[in-house]
Amino acid sequence: MAMFWVCVTWALLLTTVNCRNYKEGEGVQLYVNKVGPYFNPHETYHYYQLPVCRPVKIEHKSLTLGEVLDGDRMAVSLYGLNFKRDADKKELCKVMYSETDLNLLRNAIEDLYYFEFVIDDIPIRGFIGHLEEGGFLPHNHKIYLWAHLHFNVEYNGDNVIYANVSTKEQPPVSLDSVTTPFEVAFTYSVKWHATNLKYEERGKRLRDNSFFPKTLEIHWLSVINSIVLVFLLIGFVVIILTRVLKSDFARYNLDEDDSEDLDQDDNGWKIIQTDVFRFPAAKNLFCAILGVGSQFLCLAAGILMMALMGMFNVHRHGAINSAAIVLYAFTSCISGYVSTNFYKRMGGDNWVWIINLTSALFAVPFFLVWSFINSVAWAYGTTQALPWTTVVMLMALWLFIGYPLTVIGGIFGKNWANGFDAPVRTKNISREIPSVPWYRSAFAHCVVGGFLPFSAISVELYYIFATLWGREQYTLFGILFIVYGILLSVTACISVALTYFQLSAEDYRWWWRSIFSAGSTGVFVFLYALFYYFKRSNMSGMLQTVEFFGYTMLACFVFFLMLGTVSFFASLKFVRYIYVNLKMD
Repeated sequence: MAMFWVCVTWALLLTTVNCRNYKEGEGVQLYVNKVGPYFNPHETYHYYQLPVCRPVKIEHKSLTLGEVLDGDRMAVSLYGLNFKRDADKKELCKVMYSETDLNLLRNAIEDLYYFEFVIDDIPIRGFIGHLEEGGFLPHNHKIYLWAHLHFNVEYNGDNVIYANVSTKEQPPVSLDSVTTPFEVAFTYSVKWHATNLKYEERGKRLRDNSFFPKTLEIHWLSVINSIVLVFLLIGFVVIILTRVLKSDFARYNLDEDDSEDLDQDDNGWKIIQTDVFRFPAAKNLFCAILGVGSQFLCLAAGILMMALMGMFNVHRHGAINSAAIVLYAFTSCISGYVSTNFYKRMGGDNWVWIINLTSALFAVPFFLVWSFINSVAWAYGTTQALPWTTVVMLMALWLFIGYPLTVIGGIFGKNWANGFDAPVRTKNISREIPSVPWYRSAFAHCVVGGFLPFSAISVELYYIFATLWGREQYTLFGILFIVYGILLSVTACISVALTYFQLSAEDYRWWWRSIFSAGSTGVFVFLYALFYYFKRSNMSGMLQTVEFFGYTMLACFVFFLMLGTVSFFASLKFVRYIYVNLKMD
């Protein structure tokens, strides 16, 4: 039964492209898909929402989960393409336009609307019309509609290899100063071209001739900058901090006669040895954060590994989105295991509540944010609004796979939990914490602990944002995997250093501090998102604003969970190390 669910889910995850063999003269189906403004990639509408040629009864193609998440809504078109048969200026239909229809077309053309068709799983794109502006006095503002489309299709043997569309073969139709009703005749032509490119290599052809900007090249400056930062931080922790610890051990691990003088007038992290392993407040939430953070660490690594192995079409955001959703469900066992295991080690008893809290920690905020975004998208009538069947399927995926796996992981975590095994005893009465200067405060630690990991990925963030919210194509997943490792390394290093400074100031409340110090990287990512939206992107309108900031806040929350978890476990390892090697009284 488990294998059945795995197979079904994986089938929903991947967009499988089967090789289709055609006979000469056989019809090649062309699907119309979506339209939308060029600079607002997440605002897409169904092609038939425009006043264009449409069949009497619209037939939609069944789609995969990735295609639905990508905003695809493919429908059968009126275009007739026959394999290896050229066609010259065939009439598609005639449309009689009212003033309302013309205004709709004019607005779409002024917003640089493009269309997307699909032939044999090959997306082909072109602009709806042409906007001509120029001059100051007088100012020219002319709007043209492309009423003729010319399809160029390449084939090898009995396979379709590549296709594109051009609009320059016939002059456009002017939409300026026309009287209604206004009739437009839509026509098309088809030209077939033989090629030696094999079917297995057509992906490269698609990348080299994309309607959108070219794939990003390797940006060595970003990688080198991050690597240098990692080596500097590791050098700081390993060399400088090690020498400081060596000096501390030499002072603290003295003979009994000398240690009496030390206790009277010295201070430092040895004095708080009976408080440093005092469990934090709100340990229910604390353990849930560790569980979900561990899950997202594995989820991110899994997505990157899948991308490196080419397991889904990286040129469509929906493929990666569907991969993330399915892997989130299947990795829920990790969050259940880590949270309940750590909770039991900290002496907790209500492990059922921990499982529910862990399962809802990310799922509930995500559902609330997504519901609001989807409602706005539905109100705008865009294809980004998920149909109810997809919503039910995703809820069933979480209900029948994600939550049960969280429970199973929690049961194993509870049963396999050992004692916390602290190297020093904890007293019942906590020690008073001295005041510290501002540069040692929690706020200062959060600024430092969040800025340094952010600086390691700041350059890479631009390319990621340009891919997710722009028209760039990111395929450098090897580089991204290296940067991911660099991010975790920087987080661990800075966490160890900040924890040492905090303990040296006789502040034993390092548990929550370690999570927030590195988790504050999410705040810096959000600040960068503000800069990107207002200074680097061309997005506008309520729909784009809601989508951008809604999903960005969720992403920043994921950064907080992931890096906070890495920071805590690195600090825990460090704290155990220094107190294990401390000579006890």
